[in-house]
Amino acid sequence: MYYNSKITYKSRLNRLHSIGRLYCFNIILLDILSVIMYKIFMRDKTYFLHPVHDWQRRYEALRASFVERLPAKVVAERFDYSPSYIHLLRHQFIHEKIDFSEPVAEGKVARHRVNSKIRLKICNWREHRLSAGEITQLLSEEGVELSVRTVERVLAEEGFKKLPRRSRLKLGLTVKGTRVPAVSQAIAVAETVQKPFDCESAGVFLFAPFIEKLNISNIVKSAGLPGTKMIPAISYFLSFLALKLIGTERYAHMGDHGFDAGLGLFAGLNVLPKCTAMSTYSYGLDSVHLLKLQKAFVKQAHKLRLYDSSIINLDFHTIPHFGDESVLQQHWAGARNKTMKGALTLFAQDASSKLILYTAADIARDESDDQVLVFLSFWKSIRRGIKSTFIFDSKFTTYEKLSQLNALGIKFITLRRRGKNLIDQVDKLEPWKRIKIPHAKRKYPNPLVHESFIELRDYEGELRQVIVRGNGHEKPAFLISNDFDTTVELLVGNYSRRWRVENVISEAVKFFNLNALSSPILVKVHFDVVMTMIADTLYNMLAQKLRGFQECDAPKIFRHFVKGKANITLKNGQLTVTYPRRAHNPILRAVPWQRLPKSISWLDSVNLDLKFR
Repeated sequence: MYYNSKITYKSRLNRLHSIGRLYCFNIILLDILSVIMYKIFMRDKTYFLHPVHDWQRRYEALRASFVERLPAKVVAERFDYSPSYIHLLRHQFIHEKIDFSEPVAEGKVARHRVNSKIRLKICNWREHRLSAGEITQLLSEEGVELSVRTVERVLAEEGFKKLPRRSRLKLGLTVKGTRVPAVSQAIAVAETVQKPFDCESAGVFLFAPFIEKLNISNIVKSAGLPGTKMIPAISYFLSFLALKLIGTERYAHMGDHGFDAGLGLFAGLNVLPKCTAMSTYSYGLDSVHLLKLQKAFVKQAHKLRLYDSSIINLDFHTIPHFGDESVLQQHWAGARNKTMKGALTLFAQDASSKLILYTAADIARDESDDQVLVFLSFWKSIRRGIKSTFIFDSKFTTYEKLSQLNALGIKFITLRRRGKNLIDQVDKLEPWKRIKIPHAKRKYPNPLVHESFIELRDYEGELRQVIVRGNGHEKPAFLISNDFDTTVELLVGNYSRRWRVENVISEAVKFFNLNALSSPILVKVHFDVVMTMIADTLYNMLAQKLRGFQECDAPKIFRHFVKGKANITLKNGQLTVTYPRRAHNPILRAVPWQRLPKSISWLDSVNLDLKFR
């Protein structure tokens, strides 16, 4: 056996080359691993010393603060925070108000996996019109915790659309414990049986016999007032009237009466309508409706002989407005002694009964002079063949319109527009005589007067002029009239009682809240004025039945008789209103209720029984 030296040499050489390559590879591999390990080590060190994510920066800052016990200033400089923020982080950490969970990486969504069983439940609940929040709550009650977003995602994946937006009431987001009034609707009073209940504003039922006497139901029908399927016209009308009778300061405050079943029963409803419904209804009435309503009401009042009609006081009143309504014009407001933006209204008052018998509202400046002729046209349709005397102030109309009144055979008493020359000539006039005005409470009953006959520009014919001095005013008054037959004492006395219309306007402003144009709930001005006229008439009718209170105004009647609650019972077609003991109940018991209507037509002809303990 021998060895081949050549083969052995080559094999050895190849083996050496293999070992060298392996050694070099190992060396290179070791170098690469050392670099990788170094980079990993350096990356880990940098990762902790210089954190990139906000949540990690907060963690390292707190660790340095609590573990390494470094001051807040040093920690703030290391992690690029302010010292105050370090104190805030410490406070949040101590009170467990900070979360160190790592957020989901960008571009990824951490979705909660929902199995088929839960998906089926979510779909079934949505078919019953439940929202994602309600479904989440139901799942939570079954021990399945899902977020609202997850439920919304599942519904979207299953092809369900979003529900329409719902009100806070439907969502149950109203204030805890808040009572929500029922939807207003008409009720069949004759078929309704209710347990006895208390009504906070039961005084309105004192007016029910007088409303029936005025035949308000037929008045509303003849005026053609509209109604709805839920609320008839008479119920809308009586809802407004009830608020006027109880002196509600603002229609927006009618929410205070939204739960009063007694007021709703008065109007033939379960509860009074809401503010928006009342406002919308009032603006749905045009001038034709309101004119028919006034005409029908005044005709009925005239049949009941509520008006004397021999003397009628006329006056303008500006209902002020403080909003941004650009449609309204500037008018003179006598109570404020300045010109201001508002709605100009006209009042016609029967001087004897002091009742309002005509109103007009939202009068333009260029229409004000013609209003006396407009009222005359209305009054002729009520009182044919009976002529009245109109009394108004100097700025109510022009001399040209006075000439037209004279041509139509209408007597008037007004003031002449006095200037400096007229006042300067008063001392030169002769003769003067002293008269006595037949009025018991007049402070200056014996003024001096001077009578003469004059002619004025734009007036065809002659006028009677009476200059009055010593009447409590610094300057004399110049009365002019086309009435040549009435004695001077009666002529001056009739004009002096024109303040009655100013008093009734003042009462309408204070009690019936006539100047509520800027109320949060908007109501058509003319409709509000007409309702004031009707409410004032009802108060007068009630006052005439109260012994010793015939001359009292509405606020006093309300305070002593109307204000207050009572117990109401509705059973077997009988409506019983029982008032508690009060000081003025004997006066109410003395009213001849048996002579007044007992059957209330708009309440399905139930019998009304008023009892006073």
